[in-house]
Amino acid sequence: MGFFYRHNIHPYTECLKRQESLASFSEHTGLHVIYQEEYDLEGFIQNVVFRETDRCTYCYHDRLRSSALIAKRGKFDYFTSTLLYSKFQKHDMLKTIGESIGRSMGVPFYYRDFRDGWKEGVQASKRLGLYRQQYCGCIYSEKERFL
Repeated sequence: MGFFYRHNIHPYTECLKRQESLASFSEHTGLHVIYQEEYDLEGFIQNVVFRETDRCTYCYHDRLRSSALIAKRGKFDYFTSTLLYSKFQKHDMLKTIGESIGRSMGVPFYYRDFRDGWKEGVQASKRLGLYRQQYCGCIYSEKERFL
């Protein structure tokens, strides 16, 4: 079961590209996905403004908390994140936040370093013709990729 979190993805057209790519992948593989309906970009920005250099902490926490809530409601055994696949993410921070949220929600966080499958994942996504994003999703990361 997958969950598509979208509050941090800017611009909205990028959010739609990513969602369409996930929908294509899920159709191809049979993965069931819960899509977040809201798009609270303003809320995301309000929570990171003046803390831009530490924005990942807020983003990881909100994403993982949202995933844990879905996992708890769905009575799943665990929750995890596709962020653990990325060689660009802060794994120690993700693990710490995920485990803390898991304890508080009563749903364990499944940590695994999925980066060892990075190259195979890139090849598979190209084979499937999936959209490949060039930044994590937030407006700040989009700026950084150009600088």
